[in-house]
This record gives sequence, C-alpha cells and structure tokens, in this order.
Amino acid sequence: MSFFNRSNTTSTLGTSTAMANEKDLANDIVINSPAEDSISDIAFSPQQDLMFSVSSWDGKVRIWDVQNGVPQGRAQHESSSPVLCTRWSNDGTKVASGGCDNALKLYDVASGQSQQIGMHSAPIKVLRFVQCGPSNTECIVTGSWDKTIKYWDMRQPQPVSTVMMPERVYSMDSRQSLLVVATAERHIAIINLANPTTIFKATTSPLKWQTRCVACYNEADGYAIGSVEGRCSIRYIDDSMQKKSGFSFKCHRQTNPNRAPGSNGQSLVYPVNSIAFHPLYGTFVTAGGDGTFNFWDKNQRHRLKGYPTLQASIPVCNFNRNGSVFAYALSYDWHQGHMGNRPDYPNVIRLHATSDEEVKEKKKR
Repeated sequence: MSFFNRSNTTSTLGTSTAMANEKDLANDIVINSPAEDSISDIAFSPQQDLMFSVSSWDGKVRIWDVQNGVPQGRAQHESSSPVLCTRWSNDGTKVASGGCDNALKLYDVASGQSQQIGMHSAPIKVLRFVQCGPSNTECIVTGSWDKTIKYWDMRQPQPVSTVMMPERVYSMDSRQSLLVVATAERHIAIINLANPTTIFKATTSPLKWQTRCVACYNEADGYAIGSVEGRCSIRYIDDSMQKKSGFSFKCHRQTNPNRAPGSNGQSLVYPVNSIAFHPLYGTFVTAGGDGTFNFWDKNQRHRLKGYPTLQASIPVCNFNRNGSVFAYALSYDWHQGHMGNRPDYPNVIRLHATSDEEVKEKKKR
C-alpha cells in the first residue's frame, strides 16, 4: 500500500497495490448519451438512492431515475445557455440550476414547472442548498464569475444578501455550518453559515496553480482542494489542526510514453476536476482529466483503491445519499481548450456500486 509522506508539504504518490482493473467496472450501469454536450454537474436526490440530476453545456438539466438497474429519463428543463451546476433541495422536491445565462432557476419535480428566482451579472458557476443564520433557514447560495456569492430565499426574486469575493468563483461546497468558496487567483473564503454575510477566514491555496474544485469534510472542520496541476491539498479550519494533520499530495499524473527509457522525464499532468466525500465513511474520491478516479483515506494518508484510465476525462463525480453508488461522467472537461473537443469525444455517465473495500477507512496496523 502506498502512503503519503507524513509532512505538511507536497508528497509524491508511489505505486499502490490497490489498483483495480477494468473488470472491476464491468457491472457499472452505463447511460450512453445522457446529454448532447459536455456534462458539467451531477447531483443525487437527498431522499432517493438512485434519482439524480445532470446539467450540461447543451443548456439542459435532466433528471434520471434507475429502476431495477435500468436508467430512465424522468424530466428535463432547458436554458438558453450552457448549464454549469445543479443541486437538490433537502426535501427532494426541487432542483436548482445555474449557468451562462446568469440566472438561478428552480424546477419543481412534482409539477414539472420551472421558474427563474434570481440573477447574477455573470455566469453562475456553482450553487448549494444551505441552512443559514440562527434559525437554520434553508436558502440557496450561488457563486458567480461576477465575483460575488448571493443567498436566495426561493420565495422572492431579490437576494437576501450579497457577499463580495476577492475574485471569480470557481468552486464552492458546504457541510453543516461550513461554506468554503474557491476563486480565481487561488483565494479561499471560509464562511460560518451562522453568520453567512461575513467571511470568517480568508486564505490562499497552498497549491501553486489554479484551484479546480473544493469539497468539505463531513465533520465540517476542513476541506480538500484540487488544482489544474494534478495536486490535492487536505486543509483544516483550525490552525493547530492544520499544522498537525494538513498535507498536500500529487495525483492524476501519468508516465509520459515518449520519454527516454531510464530518464527522469516529465510526467503527463492532468487537472483534478472533482472531489467528493463519502457521506458515511468520510473517505473521499478524486476524479481527473486523465480519465481515472481514486478513493482515498485522508486520516491514514493512503489510497484505498485506484482505477485505470477510461480514455476520456472525468469532469464531475458524486456519491448518492448513503454512498452505495458512485456516479461519474466521461465527458470533455475543456482542459485542452476548444481544440481538444473532438466530435467523437465520449459523453457518458456511469454508476458504480461501491464496496467497503473501496471506500471504508482501513484500521491502523
């Protein structure tokens, strides 16, 4: 088993004995052509194990349901521009989405009605349903390229409040009372949702390159961030905890097939596109532009299981409500710009039934 260097600096990942092969994915449920363009987000219903929404650059949000192993399209609603994010309300009755038309939209699953409930002055990159203030009122928080986050009541078209960010919002996640916002220029804003209009702590990513994704721990005491340069960092809110347990590591890199034998040539480096924490065990998964995903144990600092490349980038992944299903998209992630988006590029969603071997924390030896 490969272990991380036990330091607070970046460590190099060796070869893990817990590598899977493609046979381990043979029973995955495959949804071919779930969208007409690149998939931007996947979100599971908090109330049902196998119902999820998918947003896409084709301007649509689709709701899928898996019955007896067969995926079925349940509903869809359309936007005039690419949709970049989707999430479910806590009661599972509504699906929110945002994207390049700058609008926040709310879809009622029972009635099939969609309405616009908010606007930014630039595209909405990410959103979350959160519970705010002393009364734990449910609202939607949106993060935009207009350098703001906004909180929405869902019953009125004006935001409850607007908070300026240091730069364009690229990623955001929340857990319990913790909200973490990652922006351009590697800024990180940490917010306590008990006081949602104030930045509790402003910091900078320890990773040298642009932040691609952020995900909060189940315990709400920290977060993981991934960069465009194949690195992940484990961070804690408390400075003493960070000093004790924080670290960074390399991942989503491949040996360059063109380097000379025996040389120490450069590896091929890919972005870490998506990070998700298992809802029960607190382990996590990273997915990247190299077409692989890996399950990790941050507390023991090792990889639980890694998978071979599927020959297409993975732009987004997520667990369902109890972690029994892991969904991942094979779709173009734009890390090579417009030139990398070939007409024959795969556009697929796969659902993988997780095993404890993959996602459960191993006991210390």
